[in-house]
Amino acid sequence: MAIDWTKDMADAVGEERLLLGFEQREKLSKDYYWYSPVLEPLLRDKRADGIVIPESEAQAKAALALAYRERIPVTTRGAGTGNYGQAVPLEGGIVLDLSRLDAVLEVADEYVRVQAGVRLGALEKLLREQGKELRIYPSTYVKATAGGFVCGGSGGIGSIHWGNLWDGNVLEAVVLTLEEEPRRLSVGEAELGAYIHNYGTTGILVELKLPIAPRTAWRQTVAQFDDFESAARFAHAVSLDDAVRKRLVAPVEWPIPSYFRPIAKRLEPGASAVLLETADGSEDALAAHAADFGGRIGYTIPSDQYRKTIGLSDFTWNHTTLWALKTDPSLTYLQSGFHPTDFMRQINLIKETYGDEVLMHLEFMRSAGVVVPAALPIVRYSTRERLYEIIDYFRSIGVSVNDPHTYALELGGRGQLEAMTAAKRANDPRRLLNPGKLHIPVEQAIRSDDR
Repeated sequence: MAIDWTKDMADAVGEERLLLGFEQREKLSKDYYWYSPVLEPLLRDKRADGIVIPESEAQAKAALALAYRERIPVTTRGAGTGNYGQAVPLEGGIVLDLSRLDAVLEVADEYVRVQAGVRLGALEKLLREQGKELRIYPSTYVKATAGGFVCGGSGGIGSIHWGNLWDGNVLEAVVLTLEEEPRRLSVGEAELGAYIHNYGTTGILVELKLPIAPRTAWRQTVAQFDDFESAARFAHAVSLDDAVRKRLVAPVEWPIPSYFRPIAKRLEPGASAVLLETADGSEDALAAHAADFGGRIGYTIPSDQYRKTIGLSDFTWNHTTLWALKTDPSLTYLQSGFHPTDFMRQINLIKETYGDEVLMHLEFMRSAGVVVPAALPIVRYSTRERLYEIIDYFRSIGVSVNDPHTYALELGGRGQLEAMTAAKRANDPRRLLNPGKLHIPVEQAIRSDDR
């Protein structure tokens, strides 16, 4: 462990804000990378040399200035709920834990301004108390931070109506650079592509302006079907029905519903299920759509119980994978995108080829205004070679895959790589921000200023 800079760092940020103990460094150097059996052996022994927990932007800037001077790698951390090793330091250095930059700075009618470390669960609670709510958030919202979601996520609950992070769901950001004198950049919507889903490689995001929506009374419903195709076609019909206001439309193939232990007894054995959050008053429309596809309405949670009990969103997006892993550690997952209308042909080809080796889990969402079936299918893992054979097959039939079994943005991420590499050259001349996660092409690296 490097020790030559620790006294200077303690002087810069305060001794109590620099953690050097092994257990502290081990815990705060990890995220949910172990979802991937490929990443787990690669990252299990990676840890920071120190954890810096600033309580102000000035302290964060002081830590960055010292990191630049001493050439210390810096990996940013929110709550560590990412799944691809985004917050795992590959080259030691410091983890900059921004969880104490958690102030809500402004709540307006149509937006909220917050520091990056604010937890989305606490923010959603505050907003709902004021008649408002978040537009989109991940299934990990109770723990996840605003900055972590923007820098490591893409979509989530609410994306069926509002789209993903690139669809106007981030309005502005404040970013710190890693230079001799760190700059404070105010980044507008046109430049945000360099910072959304960037894993903290292009700058340190410390403040956000996010659009919000009026509070809706959300009713939670499970619709059940004898086969997955009927479930998926019902979900597609509901997703296209603009008369039904919705926050969540997630069809899952049996036996995935059996993994949802807290609600499994309320679900129909052997049935594929669609988990929904829809506005009060949508009950008749949902029942009619279900009947059209041979389904029936099952477990429901009325709107007056919203957030008072475990919700259906706790079993969707990547929480589906978590429940699967709790049931069977040999399972893993993919992240993929199916054709907007021809998705059942693609799904049937996958099922004909792999059977129960691949279990379907879709999340309907909007992307650039178009309703699309995103997917996080559950995969029974045997070998890395077999996993990538499945990925190659997906791609061969026109199913896109954002590989969750790599920590490299250019291989698995879905950010705007050209904008990111340009921002990294400008903001991180010594390439100390989360090194190893974003590779600058050789000809660009040669031109880069190593000031």
